Amino acid sequence: MKNKLSGLGVAMITPFQTDGKIDYKGLEKLTNYLIQGEVDYLVVQGTTGENVTLSEEEKQDVLQFVVEVNKGRKPIVYGVGGNNTASIVKKLSTLNTAGVDAILSVSPYYNKPSQEGIFQHFQAVCEASPLPVILYNVPGRTGSNMQVSTTIRIAQNCPNAVAIKEASGDVMQIMQVVREAPESFLVISGDDGITLPLLATGCHGVISVIGNAFPREFSSLVRHALNGDFSKALPIHHRLFDLYSALFTEGNPAGVKEVLHFLNICSNHTRLPLVPVSEKHSQFLYKILAEQGLN
Repeated sequence: MKNKLSGLGVAMITPFQTDGKIDYKGLEKLTNYLIQGEVDYLVVQGTTGENVTLSEEEKQDVLQFVVEVNKGRKPIVYGVGGNNTASIVKKLSTLNTAGVDAILSVSPYYNKPSQEGIFQHFQAVCEASPLPVILYNVPGRTGSNMQVSTTIRIAQNCPNAVAIKEASGDVMQIMQVVREAPESFLVISGDDGITLPLLATGCHGVISVIGNAFPREFSSLVRHALNGDFSKALPIHHRLFDLYSALFTEGNPAGVKEVLHFLNICSNHTRLPLVPVSEKHSQFLYKILAEQGLN
């Protein structure tokens, strides 16, 4: 599992048509684009996939479609998370896991559980999951931070917990997790912009947003950094630098969908309450692409 989840994983967007229906042609094009761009694995129905706006039937349809297009070429991670532990446990017990290698499960949001609540939640999720589980800490969305001690406690007491996607943005916290986690437990960056320094301090890879648009460039950066060749990784980091924040200025995945629209991979449509980026920001994104030769 360590080899499957190291390197660049891409948190795939879900393309939509003008009428809001899922754009399966765009999804097929994106899946092949990522695989040809040499990403290490695909993450289906994470936050970037607008999973909260899809029905359970749509989520399963998207997953099975990506599995079919993938044809076993890359490992697949599927997002199963929420703030109702019993509901997640029930879903995991009936999940069709064919073609799926691991589960990505976000720390409970909105409820703002205590650290003990977060531990017991993931303990239940890991016991119920038929697949290895990647924990997901993203305080900016959940409203609560999974502290280092809680992450380590889960890693030590839940054998099915194999990794964490750390998107706290707190470099010191993430480095402490790297230092204290069991050797077999992977620490994965959840922020594109700080991936390079995190790889330098022992992280094992990234689950990326920008990788949707620039899989070859970002996978090259990650691969060079993991090999210790920072002289080759740093120029790529600098080339993508302005995009790291610009993709999120008017919301994710609106920013990266706009870039994918520029690149003729899929449309820029989102589902409410998300909307496409403004015309002003669209022009700003295109300016960055043109300046860096990425268009």
